[in-house]
Amino acid sequence: MKPDRCNELATALTEQIGKVIVGQRELVREVLICLLAEGHALIEGVPGLGKTMLLRTLGEALTMEFSRVQFTPDLMPADIVGTKVLKEERSGRTFAFERGPVFANLVLADEVNRATPKTQSALLEAMQERRVTVGGETHELPRPFFVMATQNPIEMEGTYPLPEAQLDRFLLKVLVRFPRADELAEIVDRTTGTHTPLVDRVIDREQLTDMIATARAVPIASHLVEYAVSVVTATHPEHDAAPETTKRYVKFGSSPRGAQAMVLAAKVAALLDGRLNVSEEDLRETATPALRHRVILSYEAIADGVSPDDVLGEVLAHTAVPAIPVGG
Repeated sequence: MKPDRCNELATALTEQIGKVIVGQRELVREVLICLLAEGHALIEGVPGLGKTMLLRTLGEALTMEFSRVQFTPDLMPADIVGTKVLKEERSGRTFAFERGPVFANLVLADEVNRATPKTQSALLEAMQERRVTVGGETHELPRPFFVMATQNPIEMEGTYPLPEAQLDRFLLKVLVRFPRADELAEIVDRTTGTHTPLVDRVIDREQLTDMIATARAVPIASHLVEYAVSVVTATHPEHDAAPETTKRYVKFGSSPRGAQAMVLAAKVAALLDGRLNVSEEDLRETATPALRHRVILSYEAIADGVSPDDVLGEVLAHTAVPAIPVGG
């Protein structure tokens, strides 16, 4: 697909989401980045900010299979991936695999931190390998495949924080801000009246697959890849180039997936802006959402009220872009 057509479809998708979601431009952009990178998104925010509505609207604007799973403490792995059931046939009784809601192109895992770790782990193989194994049999998931998960950061009772291994499967962690006063007024006006906005389907499966391939083909200079690597290594306290904030407050730095997420998300960001190459600004834009859930803070950071975003701000401020190689 030509980049111009890709940008045109992304703009149309943003317009459809805008029929329902007021403001939240940064949130919508980061969700679209995950979509075009075929990556998973973890969306965190207090109740009532439209997290679930955004993802449901996204599902309505795409001509693909969409499913929603409400995570609760009594949810079991089989409720997500499926199970074998006994069926009556002419030849007799036989076991057949009954697919769960994970067999969809876009899966909304609503309030993912309310389920037990056993159930949360049911998503691990699906998110990483795009397949599930049940009863010794492996079943491929449809492509494209995305998991968009939401979680509430303020309610601790009855929740189970996602383990680091599962957090690492999410391409980006997106924080939802509280709307401005004028945006809140428009939200109230839209949701308390009689008009219900209708969302048009603007992208089908084949088009989205082509858009994903186009995004991956966006070139990035070698010195910018080196910059992404430098940012990730600077999140490790034992690294010589790590700033003092990292050495003081970080327990464990980002995994290699952090650099992969930065580069891939930056390619999509460039494409969304109508550019055919990645810039330093693209990497700076995607660094924080790509790394904030991959940096494990120490107890001292928690005591001092230091967040992952604070640490990453210092990392970006102290990490310079390498010089462009001669002839590059």
